[in-house]
Amino acid sequence: MPTDEPDDKPIMRSAKGSGRRLRGAVAHYLGTAIVSGEIAPGETLSGEIANAAALDVSRSAYREAVQVLTAKGLVESRPKAGTRVLPRNRWHILDPMVLAWAFSAEPDAGLVRDLFELRAVVEPAAARFAAERRDKDDIKAMKDALAGMRRHTLATEAGRAADRAFHDALLRASHNDAMIALSASISAAVSWTTEFKQRSRALPRDPVPDHARVCDAIVAGDPEAASAAMRALVDLALDDTRSSM
Repeated sequence: MPTDEPDDKPIMRSAKGSGRRLRGAVAHYLGTAIVSGEIAPGETLSGEIANAAALDVSRSAYREAVQVLTAKGLVESRPKAGTRVLPRNRWHILDPMVLAWAFSAEPDAGLVRDLFELRAVVEPAAARFAAERRDKDDIKAMKDALAGMRRHTLATEAGRAADRAFHDALLRASHNDAMIALSASISAAVSWTTEFKQRSRALPRDPVPDHARVCDAIVAGDPEAASAAMRALVDLALDDTRSSM
């Protein structure tokens, strides 16, 4: 495929003729290639005309897809210099869409570690606050989510949606706006790691009882027990994820 500069990184030709002309499909294709390392930080994408032709999309669709990547910190476009992939520390790694790209294939082990370290810091503290501050609506939201997990199991999309709802409800029960702001990212991380663990085999164990212990401690208003139960949940989830990698 023709390039504008000698060091340009051409994108894979497999998308050509795919018929996926929407901006989101192109952004997903490019985002996945970048996050997976296929297009490395510092490399320059081929020119707009060449890439639009290779992906069989209009130039405007390609341009809009690059704007999506720019908004998420993956690339930077400059006149005459082209579109260059930014260093990983510039990426909005907690953006749910970026996480989706990261888990489209085999996720980077360092990213998995980082996500679980973040969860180990945030969620036990959120559980502690939730045990102290939860109200009846918070309790209902957590119990409803837990019931959904039991009914559908985490082997189904409905069960994973309930899992996301549980973690979202827990962060909201902290009544800490800074923690609540992380709810979409935490929920996405939970969902993608759970789905990843089931790609090659069934879940090694049922994680619903771990969630039930967290819920029970929060309902009981026991901050120490809630924090400890959430920390145990995160640690066990990390062990399960590592065994799947």
